[in-house]
Amino acid sequence: MGLEEKLPSGFLLTTVEQVAGWARKSSVWPATFGLACCAIEMMAAGDPRHDFSRWGMERASATPRQADLMIVAGRVSQKMAPVLRQIYDQMTEPKWVIAMGVCASSGGMFNNYAIVQGVDHVVPVDIYLPGCPPRPEMLLDAIMKLHDKIQNTKLGPQRAKQIQELEEAKRRQLPLLGQGTI
Repeated sequence: MGLEEKLPSGFLLTTVEQVAGWARKSSVWPATFGLACCAIEMMAAGDPRHDFSRWGMERASATPRQADLMIVAGRVSQKMAPVLRQIYDQMTEPKWVIAMGVCASSGGMFNNYAIVQGVDHVVPVDIYLPGCPPRPEMLLDAIMKLHDKIQNTKLGPQRAKQIQELEEAKRRQLPLLGQGTI
């Protein structure tokens, strides 16, 4: 016999985490970091046909201090990597990153010394969006997946526990030196 059975029907029950998750996912402010052809598709996702503003993202921020989502669209050069990291460090917590396109995800066809072979070498990436270039619909799908991730993010001590569990799961997946047959 829980609390929900004692309340009259139609009474809204939720938790602080669910309300905070809903508020965060409904007000994501992206810092666009368009570096190549993927940037055109990212801009197209903001046009009236696709319309970022339906998901609370109508304010694409030019300043990192007011943004909480970085969309890296295109190839990142070695000279641009420190700038990208500086912008990421200036963003407010919590912050998320989408690597848009194959160049941002893995360096793409540019397998040379001048291009970073995946933006995850510079900043932690939450969502990888494949394609060359990915369509605006694919970007909106990635944003919806990010919204689900934001909605289900724990708060306080539960957040620290969730991070620790995720790190343990990743550590179990990787073969470590001194363990196994290496």
